[in-house]
Amino acid sequence: MCGIAGIIYRNGDGEHAVGHDMTAMLQSMKHRGPDSTGYALYGPASELVVMRYKLADANDARDLEFARRLEHHKADVEARLRMLGARIHKIEKETAYAYRVTFEYDGELKAITDVVEDVPHAEVLSLGHSLEIIKDLGDAEQVAKQYRLDGFVGTHAIGHVRMATESDVDISGAHPYWAYPFGDVAVVHNGQLTNYFQWKHRLERSGHRFQSECDSEVIAVYLAEKMSDGYSLEDAMRESLEALDGVFTYICVTGDALGVAKDEMAAKPLVLYEADDIVALASEEIAIRAIVDHEIETWDPYEGEVMVWTR
Repeated sequence: MCGIAGIIYRNGDGEHAVGHDMTAMLQSMKHRGPDSTGYALYGPASELVVMRYKLADANDARDLEFARRLEHHKADVEARLRMLGARIHKIEKETAYAYRVTFEYDGELKAITDVVEDVPHAEVLSLGHSLEIIKDLGDAEQVAKQYRLDGFVGTHAIGHVRMATESDVDISGAHPYWAYPFGDVAVVHNGQLTNYFQWKHRLERSGHRFQSECDSEVIAVYLAEKMSDGYSLEDAMRESLEALDGVFTYICVTGDALGVAKDEMAAKPLVLYEADDIVALASEEIAIRAIVDHEIETWDPYEGEVMVWTR
């Protein structure tokens, strides 16, 4: 079933408790996906590069012998970053297996991902100047407490609660997905692409790689590639409705925008609330009411509709 949510603060000053608000939205939809929870949070844009990566899944790290080897792999990641010329500012160990690194870097982000993921068991979850993807097993309150997300201040975010139906319950199968190798682009979606394999193979032939079998990752890379060719986010999303087959609603975020698209059947639910200071959208109205403390009116975007907001 799964549930998706998005929020963007329209004044764009970057001083909003986006981690706290997204947690409230996702926790209210826990019944739609109890297996894992994921966030794509946007802090104020920085000259520094922010990388989130993991060296194991939560289940793997419970093996004490495996966990002891993680420190060696962490040192290997740091050495590889320095080898590429990255000037590391800070490495934070968020959990036994998840890390956050900030650094200065003048080259292409793709090179960073490629060398890091040569380390055994390493997976880059996000890379960019404002995007941070955090995802793990458990509900939103558990994940937020584990990663101290109530203190995350930023401008906009998307989130996902997952009920695993076709793949393992692990971090790699959790949403959101960033659009490797394009920085600061991420997607969550509810539904299914019926031409997923055709698009995955087509994008792989163009040089892209995928970490999962999830169709959300294909949507993210498809949109990012279009934008790299000069499309606006809105135009790329409109093109996607022609190219991608299936029943789906998805939310895409970039460094300064949030957009939603529904396929022509509009079978997957999404409600929207728009005010002068905030736009919030989710699979259920209860998620929006979790962060808005007054009477609201929501509506459901029409079939085949694309809407984009900037901060």
